[in-house]
Amino acid sequence: MAWLSCSRGSRSLDGAVSGIFGGSDNVHQTIDQWHDCQGSAVTVDEHVHLVAAGLLLRGGRGLLVHRAPTRYSYPDCGDLPGGHVEDGETPADALRRELLEELAVTAAVTGDPFAQVRAADFRMDVWIVDQWDGEPANADPDEHDALAWLNDIEMAGLRLADSRLPALFEAALR
Repeated sequence: MAWLSCSRGSRSLDGAVSGIFGGSDNVHQTIDQWHDCQGSAVTVDEHVHLVAAGLLLRGGRGLLVHRAPTRYSYPDCGDLPGGHVEDGETPADALRRELLEELAVTAAVTGDPFAQVRAADFRMDVWIVDQWDGEPANADPDEHDALAWLNDIEMAGLRLADSRLPALFEAALR
């Protein structure tokens, strides 16, 4: 699997995507259809997590959230803000909701995702978000315990939910 972009050309990273939000999480969301990045209905397996994530950009850096150590999936590591797509939501709508819940911002999530990650148990669409109302803050301390504006170089040595996050940041910041 690879990072794929619908709007800015393909981006490919070596190796299978082990998952930013996938992995051993036993909670599976059941959704029969959702809209792909062109707005077409797509049928997905009932055991696939549909995830929407945002890469908020400001001043040559992207926002990384630190997942709380008490989280079941990927505890105590850096990640992108976002979350699971609920029944009846599009991925873009889910991201708007998640950014409001997690960061207390009203974000403009428009156009096609910048990147897409797929694995056997999840599909994650990633949007670049550079317009929002409000100042990002940790509005859900049970989910995250810290926020940081970083570039790909500053991420070196951090424990991340996925080792390919620096490459995604680098591609977005070009």
